Amino acid sequence: MSKAILFPKGKRILQEVGENIKLARLRRNYSTMQVAERANISRNTLLSIEKGSERVSIGAYFVAMHVLGLENDFLLLAKDDVLGRKIQDANLPNRNRASKK
Repeated sequence: MSKAILFPKGKRILQEVGENIKLARLRRNYSTMQVAERANISRNTLLSIEKGSERVSIGAYFVAMHVLGLENDFLLLAKDDVLGRKIQDANLPNRNRASKK
């Protein structure tokens, strides 16, 4: 299995996600150990998530968010595919039919 290359913009996005997870944890006044135990991950994995590490599986991000009550935020990922819809619309066949008279 090859390692995915993450460009700087992707790294910044992951760091922001990690920071958001950390802020959610702090707002709830949970310790790193509490969240890690409830998510069944190690404390080091949680700390890596909060730093936005690309080495942590998406599943670990999900369980950490689930513990914080943020699992529905995963449904927002790639939800509004504006570019994909534009490409799809551009490739729609133009049907020229005679009118039904």
